[in-house]
Amino acid sequence: MKVTVDRDACIGCGLCAGICPEVFEMDKENIAKVIAQPDASTEASAKEAADSCPVSAISVE
Repeated sequence: MKVTVDRDACIGCGLCAGICPEVFEMDKENIAKVIAQPDASTEASAKEAADSCPVSAISVE
């Protein structure tokens, strides 16, 4: 599983970092970034974060 964030689409709501802080964090510009790719223990919450993104800025492959 690979997770990416479309920085141009991100509105900085922080929902992803709240749901899955092991994979996402907000940078200095308040835009989400991936800090680690999901492993078996974080895969479900990373998918939940992607599904919860209000602007669909997170892609899961």
